[in-house]
Amino acid sequence: MNKINHTLRDPNQPVAVPVPAATVLLVRDTDEGLQVFLMQRAKKTNFGGAWVFPGGKIDPSDNHPKYASLSPKLSDANASSNLGINDGGLQYWVACIRECFEECGVLLAYAEDEKNVVFKNLKDQNFFDLRKKISIGEKSFYEFLDDNQLVLATDNVAYISHWVTPEIEKRRYSTRFFIAACPSHDALHDGEENTASLWINPNLALEQFEKGTLPMIMPTIQNLKLISKFNNTNDLLIEMKNKNLVDIPVVEPKFEIINGEAKLVG
Repeated sequence: MNKINHTLRDPNQPVAVPVPAATVLLVRDTDEGLQVFLMQRAKKTNFGGAWVFPGGKIDPSDNHPKYASLSPKLSDANASSNLGINDGGLQYWVACIRECFEECGVLLAYAEDEKNVVFKNLKDQNFFDLRKKISIGEKSFYEFLDDNQLVLATDNVAYISHWVTPEIEKRRYSTRFFIAACPSHDALHDGEENTASLWINPNLALEQFEKGTLPMIMPTIQNLKLISKFNNTNDLLIEMKNKNLVDIPVVEPKFEIINGEAKLVG
């Protein structure tokens, strides 16, 4: 079985405070049914070797006041209410969309003057350069959107689950998971943090995990199970958008080190 690179906390060190993060399940319809986009983390990274969804930690710039005008269909107040927090909710949608663009090149946005949502996928020759510049902070994501007269498709990104990294891990995240229909089939991993990618039916992904050929961590597995009963994106997104906050508990698995290995205990 393929190994996943876990960075476990020194038991003599204090438990790390979870860092806010956002992740998105990109889904699409095919002749073979529903598919979801997965990427394999580079071996040197945390959770290296695992197949995951696009995502990452919240960046301070994700809370820039400019985003209020770039999200005409979702205010910070409504986003915060959807997450069950007092304020700052919009930055999770921003981070979700930004990370999706940086990591796999899919831009969940539409032109300011369009009445109907039309997702965009850029096909410029400097595509990877643009993603890299935004990723390392050489270019701000909100300036890129503003320069191209684009607004975020926040109303088409649904919040579906909330997972917190176990206390035994050195690096911990409080990750909100979202779901969105992919605007095209051109998603592609960045080649640095993620070294491979694929589109796959959720049930097939779970089967390959059980066989040991597709290593995954618990949040990925459980979110795949959450969408595995659906046959198309329309039905899936309708149900996910209608989820209530009470249907989205905070899940924090409990592990202990037993005989040198991490074992799930709750």
